[in-house]
Amino acid sequence: MSMRIAWALMVLLLGSLVPLSVAQEEASNTTEIQQLSLDNATREQIIAEQLINQLMRLDKFTEKRIEPIRDKLPENSTILIHYEKAKEYKEKALEEFNNGSYYNSILDALTAMHHYKIVLRELKEGKEKVEDAREWIRAEIERTIRYFKFVEKTIRMAEKEGIDVSNLTVLYNETKQAYKVVLEDIKAKDFGKAREDLQVAKEKKMQLDKELRRVRKELAYANADRIVKGFLTRTSRGIAFAERAIQEAKIRGIDTAEAEDKLEEIKAIYDEVKSLAEQEKWEDALTVIINNKAEIDAFFRSLNRIHEKFAEEKIKRDAGAFLREMQDRIRKDTRALQELKRRGVDTRRAEIELRTAAQELQIGLRLLKERKPALAREHFGIALRLLYSVEQFILSHS
Repeated sequence: MSMRIAWALMVLLLGSLVPLSVAQEEASNTTEIQQLSLDNATREQIIAEQLINQLMRLDKFTEKRIEPIRDKLPENSTILIHYEKAKEYKEKALEEFNNGSYYNSILDALTAMHHYKIVLRELKEGKEKVEDAREWIRAEIERTIRYFKFVEKTIRMAEKEGIDVSNLTVLYNETKQAYKVVLEDIKAKDFGKAREDLQVAKEKKMQLDKELRRVRKELAYANADRIVKGFLTRTSRGIAFAERAIQEAKIRGIDTAEAEDKLEEIKAIYDEVKSLAEQEKWEDALTVIINNKAEIDAFFRSLNRIHEKFAEEKIKRDAGAFLREMQDRIRKDTRALQELKRRGVDTRRAEIELRTAAQELQIGLRLLKERKPALAREHFGIALRLLYSVEQFILSHS
């Protein structure tokens, strides 16, 4: 092998094994091996020397990242396994170099670099996973807070109807306490314990969900007439919007096949419920709604996706203008609902929808700032649908 080929090989190997940041961070450090002149050094000796110098930099670079977290890593951690192997081959390469066994030193130095590179890659991936976990936990907490408010409201409503909520209340308090423990773990930055305690909290929540469904069903049948009437009003507005939105989406070239299928399904359900309601068979009508919950939810999800598409287009054109328009609509709708309330109109449901729309807009805005446009669009779509519902309510009572 010629000297030129040998140097090319060394550069290629170093480029694939040593992170650029090592050279940038440690370039000024004193190396372990003194530089040799070309006159008194063999080809293998020169290559081995350069590899050893790079290896020592890589060792220090990795050590700075491993030692502060070493005690927190499990004994069978892949990171520690590769770190120990890297250290082992590094020492072996140094010993071989000092003994003049340059060829073997080259091989073991490259092997050590390979293991160091795996360590650094897994550390990087681990950091990204921690960040993802933190974001996921934060979103989970936000959802849980909304869920607890929903449970509290259900308990209050059921108590007014004389429904036994003793078991639901016990499970609610136990679940809330379990999630409080998770929050304390997160504050202490003990994410390992937080994951374990979160599993316990989820198991509690599953029991709470089951009891909540039982109470909600009993509560629903106690208010069958009101729920059926609300379903007919809401679904009628949804169908009217869907028909207009589908036409507008077609003009814009948006695929509406799924929405059209869901629209036909919901129309059939709506007609059946309406027929039973006209006969004042409220419980039968409610049973139809409950039995078709999956289809009803799918319909409203398809409406959300249309809203998301509209939001996406508006954001692409001018994100600032879209956000200003949404905030302006929320302010106008707030004033309109206040006026209707003064006139004696029951605006409670519309007010809840408007508050939820404002919350969804804020979540979407935060996600947009965090450069997560896909998640932001989802929340903007929900906000758009809720605003449409509120504005239809305002129009029907104006």
